[in-house]
Amino acid sequence: MLPISLLVLAMSLIFVPIDLSTMSLFLFGAALLIVGMGLFTLGADTAMLPMGTHMGAMLTRKKSVKFLVIVAFAVGLLITMAEPDLTVLANQVQGVPNLALILTVAVGVGLFLVVALLRILFRWPLKWMLLGLYGLVFLLGALIKPEFVPMAFDSGGVTTGPMTVPFILALGVGVANVSASKNAQDDSFGLVALCSIGPVLSIMLISLFFPRLTNVPQETAAAAVQTTRDVTLTYGQGLPSYLLEVLVALSPIVVLFFTFQAFTLRLPGFELNRIFIGTVYTYVGLVLFLSGVNIGFLPMGDTLGRIIGGSEWRWTLVPLGMLLGYLVVAAEPAVHVLNEQVEQVTSGAVAKDVMMKTMSVGVSVSIGLSMLRMLLGFSIWWLLIPGYALALGLTFFVDPIFTAIAFDSGGVASGPMTAAFILPLFMGACGALGGNILEDAFGVVAMVAMTPLVAIQGLGLVYRSKMHAAKQEEAQAAADDEIFDV
Repeated sequence: MLPISLLVLAMSLIFVPIDLSTMSLFLFGAALLIVGMGLFTLGADTAMLPMGTHMGAMLTRKKSVKFLVIVAFAVGLLITMAEPDLTVLANQVQGVPNLALILTVAVGVGLFLVVALLRILFRWPLKWMLLGLYGLVFLLGALIKPEFVPMAFDSGGVTTGPMTVPFILALGVGVANVSASKNAQDDSFGLVALCSIGPVLSIMLISLFFPRLTNVPQETAAAAVQTTRDVTLTYGQGLPSYLLEVLVALSPIVVLFFTFQAFTLRLPGFELNRIFIGTVYTYVGLVLFLSGVNIGFLPMGDTLGRIIGGSEWRWTLVPLGMLLGYLVVAAEPAVHVLNEQVEQVTSGAVAKDVMMKTMSVGVSVSIGLSMLRMLLGFSIWWLLIPGYALALGLTFFVDPIFTAIAFDSGGVASGPMTAAFILPLFMGACGALGGNILEDAFGVVAMVAMTPLVAIQGLGLVYRSKMHAAKQEEAQAAADDEIFDV
């Protein structure tokens, strides 16, 4: 968090004048984000991941496809409806009722979580599923109203946020470990990838029943504060809503887990205590994180976008966006969860530090391209079609596990920081430029979710090349030893 905070502070001191209310709330929010992310990550390790792993293993041991389908759909539906990122996006979409948008997206995630788990059980190749499903996405995209396209792709990114990702990842590991597949390592990833497609398809389908959306510029101003006490009071006033929001988000998972514990899991007391304490960490951490993001970072992003977009320095939005994109990945809680999981499952073959740098580069490129698109006003299809064509084409040249990790990483990179800081930055700049918010500003989350697909699979190509070179060296060394023996 420190690099982002220092960058914004330096900009405000040098060439972007920011009012003291916005800056005070931003700096206080940054402190909350630091503490909140630490607690959330600790909680995800000690509670969310074990709960998901145990439940995934239990669903597989039941050997009842019907039971798995019902439970998986219910889990996907409930946790998505309570996903904080989705609420942030729904509040910024004018013309579609919030409840209709949230329900549609939740049903899409629930259905595709079922598909993702069935893929592991029946060993369906992820590559061919992705090719077929994205083919359907682009076919539908050509038929719907243009302003719904960026919103549909954005919904796929925001649904896989800090609440959903740890549980879904662990669920996949639990199912894969019990399925007795020789490709259990590869199968444990890919759930987030498929769950990201469900919302895109569902939004595209319901868009056929809605009239054209109107371009309504919105300004997100920070609360007026004059003293340090006012800053505390502002956060205190917003705290109850986030306490309730996170409680609603966590409750379905916790209730479902303890229901299974009572009837089938029967975990020992010490493990239950550990999970309970971890759940408390998760709860407190996510409350602090969302308070900082929504009260401090959202108005700062909007203000920065409006000031720079309305100035003669508007083209600096491209390098600024790239720099923010590189830094913001490290501030996404779900990214750390995925990177830890990747390092553990691959026994260190794919290091979390390498994953983080690769994703940072990918997101940096995506936000730079999105800024360029907004400034020049060309269609998002000019970026999505070649980007996804390249990502899907790479699936034929990299190991399956890198494909699964890459498509998972796209979903986790576009979390609450993207939805509540980067998207408002685009909306503010687009409003100042006089552009179309729906078509020009929306779509940045989609881009953030797309470029890691290419970047991580590019890492897979490098990994494959190094493994091939190492095998050649071993073969050459063995041949030399034989000659020496003779």
